[in-house]
Amino acid sequence: MTEFSIGNRRYGYVHERKWPSEAIDMHHVVVRKRNGKGFLVFFSALIVLANASYLFLVKNKSISVLLWSFCLSVFLVKLMFWRRVMKESVMVMPTFGVQLETHYLSGRIVRRFVPIGKILKPVLLECVSPITCYWSLSLLLRGEAELMLVFKELRPPVKMLIPIWKALCNASGIKEGSDPLKGVN
Repeated sequence: MTEFSIGNRRYGYVHERKWPSEAIDMHHVVVRKRNGKGFLVFFSALIVLANASYLFLVKNKSISVLLWSFCLSVFLVKLMFWRRVMKESVMVMPTFGVQLETHYLSGRIVRRFVPIGKILKPVLLECVSPITCYWSLSLLLRGEAELMLVFKELRPPVKMLIPIWKALCNASGIKEGSDPLKGVN
């Protein structure tokens, strides 16, 4: 059952609960389709192939020019679409843990599972660089030196991250804004 969704120009957010007991919380951040990039890649590959065919047929150049341009076109198309992300999902199961999924356009799915007992605290961070500023959601894990990013590929806006952060706080038994390390020496 889909509860609500949020959208902007680049991303769409869908929150749903599964199963009759509604114990599983699913959060999906979906990349909205933009056809301009795909059209540009296929059009440039078509131009490279047409130019190579012209050189081969009219100018009587060797067939190696045609083969190299075909390989270059395939490489360009594969480079643009192989690692392209369709959506990233967070599945919160309060008794077991959190499953993080990344769905690629090529059909590949990368899944990561974090047991609920290993999560110290979900953290919303503002990442600032000289070029850009964005928000990220990370998990502070017990026994790990580094934070684990929830969304490795996408950079959704903070209004999409807050409901996910609240669900992770509820599942791990942490009150929002509290310090889980208080009293631990």
